[in-house]
Amino acid sequence: MSKIEDTKKIILKESNINVILYDNEKYLGIIVNNKSDIVSIIKFLNDNDKLFFKQLIDITAIDYPSRELRFEIVYLLISLKLNQRILVKTSINENDNIESISSIHKNANWYERECYDLFGINFLNHPDLRRIMTDYNFEGHPLRKDFPLTGHNEVSYSEKEKKIVYEKVKLSQEYRSFDYSSPWEGLKNQLIGDEKVKKENL
Repeated sequence: MSKIEDTKKIILKESNINVILYDNEKYLGIIVNNKSDIVSIIKFLNDNDKLFFKQLIDITAIDYPSRELRFEIVYLLISLKLNQRILVKTSINENDNIESISSIHKNANWYERECYDLFGINFLNHPDLRRIMTDYNFEGHPLRKDFPLTGHNEVSYSEKEKKIVYEKVKLSQEYRSFDYSSPWEGLKNQLIGDEKVKKENL
């Protein structure tokens, strides 16, 4: 029996949490059906002395705008004891909150702030939930699929005011006509030196 199979048995037998397990050659995946169970499963993986998933490597999110549960939140954990990595996933809708795991893993603090900043996901009971990558005056959440590619504001230094100023994005339209035709269409396929071949074949 593989080590991953052993890990799956322990999770299913001892966690008492409604999860779906899947695996591949690189990691074991856990889908947590109820977002309120996320703290319980992370705590179980951390505290269980047979598993010892004590290292949180990352927390991120994936935006699926067409789904009812728009955001998939992904936690990546490693057990040095088992030499295994585990991916824990759950889904929430756009206006949902999810419990912070910073009480279990201290480094979750910054990862959760990143998800809040870039996706707009709120983590309940987070000790300091504020933007971490964008400016405090930033509008919106830039990793959402519906965020405009140009953004909402542009930043520049004003010589007149001697400070950084924010202005609404103003795009010059004169260069925004796109011609999608290929530059190679309509050219004669003429190879220099090809005329010699034609003479030899006569």
